[in-house]
Amino acid sequence: MTALSSSSHNRAGLAAFLIMSAMAWFGLIDNFVRLVAEEAGLWQFQLLRGAVALAGLGAISLVTGYSLKPKRRRNVYARSVVSSGALVLYFACLGIMPIAQAVAGLFTSPIWVILISVVFFGEKVGPRRIFAVVIGFTGAVLALGGGAGELSLVSLLPILAGAAYAMGNMATRRWCEGETTLSLLTGYTVMITIWGAVGLVIVTWMAVPDVGGSAGYVTRGWVAPVGVFLGLIVLHGFGSLLGVGLTIRAYQAADATFVSVFENTLLVFATIWASILWGEFPTPLMIVGLIMIATSGVIIAIRTDSPPMARTDNIVE
Repeated sequence: MTALSSSSHNRAGLAAFLIMSAMAWFGLIDNFVRLVAEEAGLWQFQLLRGAVALAGLGAISLVTGYSLKPKRRRNVYARSVVSSGALVLYFACLGIMPIAQAVAGLFTSPIWVILISVVFFGEKVGPRRIFAVVIGFTGAVLALGGGAGELSLVSLLPILAGAAYAMGNMATRRWCEGETTLSLLTGYTVMITIWGAVGLVIVTWMAVPDVGGSAGYVTRGWVAPVGVFLGLIVLHGFGSLLGVGLTIRAYQAADATFVSVFENTLLVFATIWASILWGEFPTPLMIVGLIMIATSGVIIAIRTDSPPMARTDNIVE
């Protein structure tokens, strides 16, 4: 009995270490998107990093023998449209605002899951989760308002990304039961590559003059993938597979509810990396907002039988 308890404790500790390592890694590589914004465009970045990630997934399939094909193609790709759309918004935000604000908006997704479940599916929620929604959105106002509590149209984009991310999570559970992680990853990666290609065609056709720097990030067309930009394409394409692998292993090692709580550490790691790399420190009110969002996510995770899905099947960065 003692040995069993010790083994369970060790696996929980391993899972916590793995998921926090993954969040620290994602927090690091996401910070470098601002460098992409300085010299390249959102759509080309999505196209090329998606292509690199697909190559990595293909290599994994060849080595392991696991299939990348979904069982229900229509369901998987419908879900992938929503999930990839959320991450396109997220990456757009990473190029035009502090990473703490972008991540804070994305992490409102558990709150949106509750609201969508109540409004569209008639689910009843108790006072604890209602409290979690209230403190989560209050925290979002503080964090996304730059600490002043004032929201602009641009600062609402991360919240929109969080809402789309929540819908992707719900689609995973409702439409994609029994699908493998690799098939969901492949569906997402194909769609993110398509988003990039379509966006690149549109901005090229529009021929918007390049204003230079991060201001041209969303409307910039094709640039030569060399230097720092090329390095970041490879970093995000292959580096994301490392983070995904760590996250998958964490969810295999311990209960999903336990592991999902530690995903909130991305808020911490992204902020720490931003302070180390760029000297970007959140205001005291922003810190309060981030803490409130993280607390909301923890309350929702420990009070929900089916916790929000991890980055394992939603993100290939």
